[in-house]
Amino acid sequence: MSDTHSDKTPGLSPDEQQEVNHNQPPRAAVLHEIIRLQGDQELERTLAALWWSALAAGLTMGLSLMAMGLFYARLPQGDGAQVIASLGYSAGFLGVILARQQLFTENTLTAVLPVMTTPTLANLGRLLRLWGIVLLGNLAGTLLVAWVMLELPIFDSKTDVAFLEVGRKVMENDISQMFAKGIVSGWMIATMVWMIPSMEHAKIWIILVITYLMALGDFTHIVVGSLEVSYLVWAGDETWGAFLMDFALPTLAGNIIGGSFIFALISHAQVRSDSGKPPSKLLQERQREQKNPPDAAQVPDKP
Repeated sequence: MSDTHSDKTPGLSPDEQQEVNHNQPPRAAVLHEIIRLQGDQELERTLAALWWSALAAGLTMGLSLMAMGLFYARLPQGDGAQVIASLGYSAGFLGVILARQQLFTENTLTAVLPVMTTPTLANLGRLLRLWGIVLLGNLAGTLLVAWVMLELPIFDSKTDVAFLEVGRKVMENDISQMFAKGIVSGWMIATMVWMIPSMEHAKIWIILVITYLMALGDFTHIVVGSLEVSYLVWAGDETWGAFLMDFALPTLAGNIIGGSFIFALISHAQVRSDSGKPPSKLLQERQREQKNPPDAAQVPDKP
Protein backbone atom coordinates (compact mmCIF):
# COMPACT_ATOMS: atom_id res chain seq x y z
CA MET A 1 0.00 0.00 0.00
CA SER A 2 1.38 3.41 -0.96
CA ASP A 3 2.01 6.20 1.50
CA THR A 4 -0.70 8.27 -0.16
CA HIS A 5 -3.37 5.62 0.50
CA SER A 6 -2.12 4.89 4.04
CA ASP A 7 -2.61 8.55 4.96
CA LYS A 8 -6.31 8.52 4.01
CA THR A 9 -9.02 8.25 6.62
CA PRO A 10 -10.13 4.59 6.69
CA GLY A 11 -13.71 3.55 6.12
CA LEU A 12 -14.70 6.15 3.50
CA SER A 13 -17.10 4.88 0.87
CA PRO A 14 -16.47 5.68 -2.82
CA ASP A 15 -19.24 8.28 -2.74
CA GLU A 16 -17.72 9.91 0.34
CA GLN A 17 -14.27 9.94 -1.29
CA GLN A 18 -15.79 11.58 -4.35
CA GLU A 19 -17.37 14.22 -2.11
CA VAL A 20 -13.98 14.89 -0.49
CA ASN A 21 -12.36 15.37 -3.91
CA HIS A 22 -15.18 17.62 -5.07
CA ASN A 23 -15.04 19.87 -2.01
CA GLN A 24 -11.31 20.51 -1.97
CA PRO A 25 -10.72 24.30 -1.97
CA PRO A 26 -8.86 25.51 -5.07
CA ARG A 27 -5.22 26.48 -4.71
CA ALA A 28 -4.24 30.12 -5.09
CA ALA A 29 -2.80 29.22 -8.50
CA VAL A 30 -6.20 27.96 -9.66
CA LEU A 31 -7.92 31.16 -8.49
CA HIS A 32 -5.22 33.15 -10.27
CA GLU A 33 -5.90 31.29 -13.51
CA ILE A 34 -9.67 31.73 -13.24
CA ILE A 35 -9.31 35.49 -12.75
CA ARG A 36 -6.64 35.72 -15.46
CA LEU A 37 -8.95 34.02 -17.96
CA GLN A 38 -11.76 36.41 -17.02
CA GLY A 39 -9.42 39.34 -17.51
CA ASP A 40 -8.25 38.03 -20.88
CA GLN A 41 -11.86 37.74 -22.02
CA GLU A 42 -12.53 41.33 -20.95
CA LEU A 43 -9.47 42.55 -22.86
CA GLU A 44 -10.86 40.93 -26.03
CA ARG A 45 -14.23 42.71 -25.90
CA THR A 46 -15.04 45.38 -28.48
CA LEU A 47 -15.00 49.07 -27.65
CA ALA A 48 -18.77 49.31 -28.14
CA ALA A 49 -19.44 46.39 -25.79
CA LEU A 50 -17.14 47.84 -23.13
CA TRP A 51 -18.63 51.34 -23.45
CA TRP A 52 -22.29 50.34 -23.13
CA SER A 53 -21.57 47.93 -20.28
CA ALA A 54 -19.52 50.58 -18.45
CA LEU A 55 -22.21 53.21 -18.99
CA ALA A 56 -24.84 50.81 -17.63
CA ALA A 57 -22.61 50.18 -14.59
CA GLY A 58 -22.34 53.91 -13.91
CA LEU A 59 -26.12 54.24 -14.04
CA THR A 60 -26.59 51.18 -11.82
CA MET A 61 -24.25 52.64 -9.20
CA GLY A 62 -26.92 55.27 -8.67
CA LEU A 63 -28.57 52.66 -6.47
CA SER A 64 -25.85 53.21 -3.86
CA LEU A 65 -26.45 56.94 -3.41
CA MET A 66 -30.21 56.44 -3.70
CA ALA A 67 -30.29 53.77 -0.99
CA MET A 68 -28.01 55.65 1.39
CA GLY A 69 -29.98 58.88 0.98
CA LEU A 70 -33.27 57.12 1.61
CA PHE A 71 -31.85 55.49 4.73
CA TYR A 72 -30.37 58.72 6.12
CA ALA A 73 -33.59 60.65 5.46
CA ARG A 74 -35.59 58.16 7.52
CA LEU A 75 -33.16 57.49 10.37
CA PRO A 76 -32.54 59.63 13.46
CA GLN A 77 -29.35 61.67 13.30
CA GLY A 78 -26.26 60.26 14.96
CA ASP A 79 -23.41 57.82 14.43
CA GLY A 80 -25.85 54.92 14.55
CA ALA A 81 -27.45 56.11 11.32
CA GLN A 82 -24.26 55.37 9.37
CA VAL A 83 -24.19 51.80 10.67
CA ILE A 84 -27.54 51.15 8.98
CA ALA A 85 -27.30 53.51 6.01
CA SER A 86 -23.98 51.97 4.95
CA LEU A 87 -25.94 48.90 3.88
CA GLY A 88 -27.34 51.03 1.06
CA TYR A 89 -23.82 51.53 -0.32
CA SER A 90 -23.78 47.85 -1.31
CA ALA A 91 -26.86 48.16 -3.54
CA GLY A 92 -25.02 49.54 -6.55
CA PHE A 93 -22.18 46.99 -6.30
CA LEU A 94 -24.65 44.11 -6.07
CA GLY A 95 -26.47 45.35 -9.17
CA VAL A 96 -23.29 45.92 -11.19
CA ILE A 97 -21.44 42.72 -10.30
CA LEU A 98 -24.41 40.35 -10.48
CA ALA A 99 -25.42 41.88 -13.83
CA ARG A 100 -21.83 41.40 -15.12
CA GLN A 101 -21.45 45.07 -15.99
CA GLN A 102 -18.05 46.76 -16.38
CA LEU A 103 -16.88 48.37 -13.15
CA PHE A 104 -13.51 50.11 -13.28
CA THR A 105 -12.11 48.93 -9.95
CA GLU A 106 -12.93 45.30 -10.76
CA ASN A 107 -10.85 45.53 -13.92
CA THR A 108 -7.86 46.92 -12.04
CA LEU A 109 -7.41 43.32 -10.90
CA THR A 110 -8.89 40.97 -13.51
CA ALA A 111 -7.50 42.75 -16.55
CA VAL A 112 -4.07 43.37 -15.04
CA LEU A 113 -3.29 39.68 -14.39
CA PRO A 114 -2.92 38.81 -18.12
CA VAL A 115 -0.45 41.69 -18.42
CA MET A 116 1.53 40.48 -15.40
CA THR A 117 1.51 36.94 -16.80
CA THR A 118 2.65 38.05 -20.26
CA PRO A 119 4.17 41.53 -19.89
CA THR A 120 4.25 42.76 -23.50
CA LEU A 121 3.55 46.17 -25.00
CA ALA A 122 0.56 44.71 -26.83
CA ASN A 123 -1.00 43.49 -23.58
CA LEU A 124 -0.24 46.80 -21.87
CA GLY A 125 -1.96 48.61 -24.71
CA ARG A 126 -5.01 46.36 -24.38
CA LEU A 127 -5.11 47.07 -20.64
CA LEU A 128 -4.93 50.85 -21.06
CA ARG A 129 -7.61 50.68 -23.75
CA LEU A 130 -9.95 48.78 -21.43
CA TRP A 131 -9.23 51.00 -18.42
CA GLY A 132 -9.81 54.16 -20.42
CA ILE A 133 -13.13 53.20 -21.99
CA VAL A 134 -14.51 51.61 -18.81
CA LEU A 135 -13.55 54.60 -16.65
CA LEU A 136 -15.11 57.06 -19.10
CA GLY A 137 -18.27 54.96 -19.34
CA ASN A 138 -18.57 54.64 -15.57
CA LEU A 139 -18.09 58.38 -15.03
CA ALA A 140 -20.55 59.30 -17.79
CA GLY A 141 -23.16 57.05 -16.18
CA THR A 142 -22.65 58.39 -12.67
CA LEU A 143 -22.72 62.04 -13.80
CA LEU A 144 -25.92 61.42 -15.74
CA VAL A 145 -27.73 59.61 -12.93
CA ALA A 146 -26.64 62.28 -10.40
CA TRP A 147 -28.14 65.01 -12.61
CA VAL A 148 -31.37 63.03 -13.00
CA MET A 149 -31.66 62.47 -9.24
CA LEU A 150 -31.21 66.21 -8.62
CA GLU A 151 -33.30 67.71 -11.41
CA LEU A 152 -36.29 65.40 -11.71
CA PRO A 153 -39.01 65.51 -9.02
CA ILE A 154 -38.33 62.01 -7.72
CA PHE A 155 -37.40 62.41 -4.06
CA ASP A 156 -38.71 64.54 -1.21
CA SER A 157 -36.71 67.48 0.13
CA LYS A 158 -35.44 65.54 3.14
CA THR A 159 -33.92 62.89 0.89
CA ASP A 160 -32.41 65.55 -1.39
CA VAL A 161 -30.67 67.06 1.65
CA ALA A 162 -29.40 63.61 2.63
CA PHE A 163 -27.85 63.20 -0.85
CA LEU A 164 -26.01 66.49 -0.37
CA GLU A 165 -24.75 65.45 3.05
CA VAL A 166 -23.36 62.20 1.65
CA GLY A 167 -21.36 64.15 -0.94
CA ARG A 168 -20.20 66.74 1.57
CA LYS A 169 -18.84 64.00 3.80
CA VAL A 170 -16.69 62.73 0.93
CA MET A 171 -15.31 66.22 0.27
CA GLU A 172 -14.30 66.65 3.92
CA ASN A 173 -11.23 64.53 3.06
CA ASP A 174 -8.12 66.38 1.95
CA ILE A 175 -6.13 65.17 -1.07
CA SER A 176 -3.86 62.89 0.97
CA GLN A 177 -6.87 61.28 2.66
CA MET A 178 -8.60 60.78 -0.70
CA PHE A 179 -5.49 59.01 -1.93
CA ALA A 180 -4.85 56.89 1.17
CA LYS A 181 -8.48 55.84 1.55
CA GLY A 182 -8.55 55.06 -2.17
CA ILE A 183 -5.69 52.61 -1.72
CA VAL A 184 -7.65 50.74 0.96
CA SER A 185 -10.79 50.78 -1.18
CA GLY A 186 -8.94 49.40 -4.22
CA TRP A 187 -7.37 46.67 -2.10
CA MET A 188 -10.78 45.70 -0.66
CA ILE A 189 -12.38 45.45 -4.11
CA ALA A 190 -9.46 43.34 -5.33
CA THR A 191 -9.86 41.07 -2.29
CA MET A 192 -13.54 40.67 -3.14
CA VAL A 193 -12.77 39.77 -6.76
CA TRP A 194 -10.18 37.21 -5.61
CA MET A 195 -12.59 35.60 -3.12
CA ILE A 196 -15.63 35.21 -5.38
CA PRO A 197 -14.36 32.36 -7.66
CA SER A 198 -13.68 30.10 -4.67
CA MET A 199 -17.05 30.88 -3.03
CA GLU A 200 -19.39 31.45 -5.96
CA HIS A 201 -22.40 30.25 -3.96
CA ALA A 202 -21.71 32.98 -1.38
CA LYS A 203 -21.08 35.76 -3.93
CA ILE A 204 -23.88 38.01 -2.64
CA TRP A 205 -22.62 37.83 0.94
CA ILE A 206 -19.02 38.53 -0.10
CA ILE A 207 -20.08 41.63 -2.04
CA LEU A 208 -22.33 42.76 0.77
CA VAL A 209 -19.73 42.41 3.54
CA ILE A 210 -16.81 43.97 1.66
CA THR A 211 -18.73 46.97 0.30
CA TYR A 212 -20.51 47.53 3.62
CA LEU A 213 -17.13 47.80 5.34
CA MET A 214 -15.99 50.23 2.64
CA ALA A 215 -18.95 52.49 3.41
CA LEU A 216 -18.55 52.14 7.16
CA GLY A 217 -14.88 53.14 6.92
CA ASP A 218 -15.59 56.06 4.55
CA PHE A 219 -13.07 54.70 2.05
CA THR A 220 -13.08 56.53 -1.27
CA HIS A 221 -14.08 54.86 -4.52
CA ILE A 222 -13.76 56.54 -7.90
CA VAL A 223 -17.12 55.37 -9.30
CA VAL A 224 -19.41 55.71 -6.27
CA GLY A 225 -17.61 58.85 -5.19
CA SER A 226 -18.03 60.48 -8.60
CA LEU A 227 -21.78 59.99 -8.18
CA GLU A 228 -21.78 61.54 -4.71
CA VAL A 229 -19.50 64.48 -5.55
CA SER A 230 -21.05 65.25 -8.96
CA TYR A 231 -24.40 65.58 -7.20
CA LEU A 232 -22.81 68.42 -5.22
CA VAL A 233 -21.46 70.00 -8.41
CA TRP A 234 -24.85 69.85 -10.17
CA ALA A 235 -26.40 71.41 -7.05
CA GLY A 236 -23.83 74.27 -7.07
CA ASP A 237 -22.06 73.24 -3.84
CA GLU A 238 -18.77 72.34 -5.52
CA THR A 239 -16.93 73.14 -8.76
CA TRP A 240 -15.80 70.76 -11.50
CA GLY A 241 -12.24 71.77 -10.69
CA ALA A 242 -12.66 70.54 -7.12
CA PHE A 243 -14.31 67.38 -8.43
CA LEU A 244 -11.31 66.63 -10.63
CA MET A 245 -8.36 67.82 -8.54
CA ASP A 246 -9.53 67.26 -4.96
CA PHE A 247 -11.49 64.06 -5.45
CA ALA A 248 -11.16 62.22 -8.79
CA LEU A 249 -7.42 62.19 -9.46
CA PRO A 250 -6.17 61.25 -5.95
CA THR A 251 -8.95 58.67 -5.50
CA LEU A 252 -8.31 57.14 -8.92
CA ALA A 253 -4.58 56.88 -8.20
CA GLY A 254 -5.29 55.26 -4.83
CA ASN A 255 -7.75 52.75 -6.30
CA ILE A 256 -5.29 51.71 -9.01
CA ILE A 257 -2.40 51.35 -6.58
CA GLY A 258 -4.46 49.41 -4.03
CA GLY A 259 -6.15 47.15 -6.57
CA SER A 260 -3.37 46.59 -9.09
CA PHE A 261 0.08 47.39 -7.83
CA ILE A 262 -0.40 46.04 -4.31
CA PHE A 263 -2.97 43.24 -4.27
CA ALA A 264 -2.66 41.96 -7.82
CA LEU A 265 1.14 42.17 -7.84
CA ILE A 266 1.52 40.38 -4.50
CA SER A 267 -1.02 37.71 -5.45
CA HIS A 268 0.66 37.21 -8.82
CA ALA A 269 4.09 36.98 -7.22
CA GLN A 270 2.77 34.44 -4.71
CA VAL A 271 1.50 32.18 -7.49
CA ARG A 272 4.55 32.57 -9.71
CA SER A 273 6.86 31.80 -6.79
CA ASP A 274 4.95 28.65 -5.93
CA SER A 275 6.70 25.58 -7.29
CA GLY A 276 4.69 23.07 -9.26
CA LYS A 277 2.58 23.01 -12.37
CA PRO A 278 1.41 26.11 -14.21
CA PRO A 279 -1.99 27.48 -13.06
CA SER A 280 -3.66 26.54 -16.36
CA LYS A 281 -2.65 22.88 -15.90
CA LEU A 282 -3.89 22.92 -12.29
CA LEU A 283 -7.24 24.31 -13.39
CA GLN A 284 -7.62 21.66 -16.09
CA GLU A 285 -6.72 18.85 -13.68
CA ARG A 286 -9.15 20.14 -11.04
CA GLN A 287 -11.96 20.18 -13.60
CA ARG A 288 -11.13 16.62 -14.69
CA GLU A 289 -11.02 15.39 -11.09
CA GLN A 290 -14.44 16.85 -10.35
CA LYS A 291 -15.90 15.01 -13.36
CA ASN A 292 -13.90 11.77 -12.85
CA PRO A 293 -12.67 11.35 -9.27
CA PRO A 294 -9.42 9.36 -8.91
CA ASP A 295 -11.01 6.43 -7.09
CA ALA A 296 -13.94 6.13 -9.46
CA ALA A 297 -12.16 3.63 -11.70
CA GLN A 298 -11.45 1.39 -8.70
CA VAL A 299 -15.05 1.23 -7.52
CA PRO A 300 -16.62 -2.17 -8.31
CA ASP A 301 -20.07 -2.28 -9.84
CA LYS A 302 -22.83 -2.67 -7.32
CA PRO A 303 -24.76 -5.93 -7.55
